[in-house]
Parts: sequence; structure tokens; C-alpha cells
Amino acid sequence: MEVTALTKYSRISAKKAREVARELRGRPANEALELLRFIPRKAARLLHKTLHSAVANAENNHNLNSDNLIIKDAIVEEGPAFRRYKAAARGSAKPIRKRTSHLRITLTESSN
Repeated sequence: MEVTALTKYSRISAKKAREVARELRGRPANEALELLRFIPRKAARLLHKTLHSAVANAENNHNLNSDNLIIKDAIVEEGPAFRRYKAAARGSAKPIRKRTSHLRITLTESSN
């Protein structure tokens, strides 16, 4: 059985969040939660909340034991970017893109 949790429109670029998400794939969920607590990055905080939600979904909605859960996928997709402008030299304006991300974590039950 697969259980997912999704966080949409997180205010972090997908590239920055993917660096942290890459470390989670294939790990047990409890171990990954502990690992994310000690990574000093904003992406780790956001992924920790999403993973915690996925574990809660598995326990409450599907009656699975959290000790048997393994992270199958930790996917970070690009969301819409806010477009802003910053004043620049000689009266011109430069565009700024404030990027957002969608975080998806899929858990599966181990065969043990």
C-alpha cells in the first residue's frame, strides 16, 4: 500500500529543495524524520512537515505501523513563480522571480 502527502506552493525553489529530498529516498520514515531535524536548511523543515503528514496519513487512514514505512519517492516539482520587479540603474527595472515548489512524499510498507 502506498500513502502520499503533498505540500503545495511552498516558498522555496525546487532546485534547493531537491538537494535535501535526494537524501530521503529509500530510507525508513522514522530515520528520515530524525535526519531532517538536524539538517540546517529551510527545505529540510518543509520536507519534515510533509513527511510527518505522510506518516500520520498512513497510521490514521490506512492503519499501518510507522516502524514499517519506507520512503518510496520524495519528489519536488516546480510551482508557479511570483513575478516582481526591482529598481535598477538609469530608471530601468529588473525582473525577480520568487519561485515556489510542490513537495510530494510517497511511503510504502516494507516487506518485513
